[in-house]
Amino acid sequence: MSVLSALRHPIVAAPMAGGPSTPALVAAVSGAGGLGFLAAGMIDTGRLAADIAEVRARTDRPFGVNLFLPGSSGVDEAAIRAYADRLAPQAGQRGVRLGEPVGDDDGYPEKLAALLADPIPVVSFAFGLPDRAAVAALRERGTEVWATVTRPDAATTAAELGVDVVVVQGTEAGGHRGGVPDDDDYALLPLLRLAAAVCDRPLVAAGGIVDGPGLAAVLTAGATGAQLGTAFLRCPEAGSSPMHRAAVASSTPTALTRAYSGKRARGVVNEFLRRHDAAAPPGYPQVLHLTRPLLAAARRDGDASVANLWAGQAHPLAREVPAAELIAELSADARAALATAAERSTHWG
Repeated sequence: MSVLSALRHPIVAAPMAGGPSTPALVAAVSGAGGLGFLAAGMIDTGRLAADIAEVRARTDRPFGVNLFLPGSSGVDEAAIRAYADRLAPQAGQRGVRLGEPVGDDDGYPEKLAALLADPIPVVSFAFGLPDRAAVAALRERGTEVWATVTRPDAATTAAELGVDVVVVQGTEAGGHRGGVPDDDDYALLPLLRLAAAVCDRPLVAAGGIVDGPGLAAVLTAGATGAQLGTAFLRCPEAGSSPMHRAAVASSTPTALTRAYSGKRARGVVNEFLRRHDAAAPPGYPQVLHLTRPLLAAARRDGDASVANLWAGQAHPLAREVPAAELIAELSADARAALATAAERSTHWG
């Protein structure tokens, strides 16, 4: 039996890199009958091992780890230097220097090797598709492999590589786009239906799902489960900062931008996004390393006008409740929404 089909609730907690994803949140989601995911992006292998150990100490239920695949080394260095010149005065006002816009692989080979040496139930991939050898090696060790896609043809390619589950991420999703290239703009429901038509693997829907009716909608449209991120940002187990929680609770709209990391990501609109979005060049992780000291200073100062505030389009629907309670309520509300839809359908014709 697959991990997904064995869940008590068809709810997957998205691997929210940069702080919100914590062992406590992962364990709470898995313990409540969903599937929690640790974010392995932007941390070292030692920290990942410690987080895995903590999850295992908190729960014996299945959980997953998400890996960022290395990006292309080809970037416009002149454009990135120009962006650095643009941001330098703002960094100086904070008393910090911008970081070096270097490229790296986020420790991907070491993290993959660690997960092969000490297998866990599920490993998922973002920022592209894993190679066939990695998929086979993980599956040989009893690990399910999930891949994130943002276009229908990538779902077909993922299935051909042998992955067990395909996560289809619509443009409504908060945080970084999971596919490559990152300029796909498929909304979730069209993407889900198109992927279902060409892919024979179970599909997990991601993007803008924050309440029970949203969960019901994607299950009706062909998903086996739903991946939620923004919905968990206000849970006490999440590592979200107070200003991030306040932004999620607000009605401020979101937008996709490369201003923070060089890769398109959806966040709550603030002054930094409005001021720099048009000038931000593609280039991940170079731009991420460039802006890190400035963004860290903004978080330190609690300045929501500068900090990245990742959130999906439906973020005002997120609630401040414990993760286990949220999962139970989402499932109950989804069942109620499906029953209401069935009752309405009896009046047609």
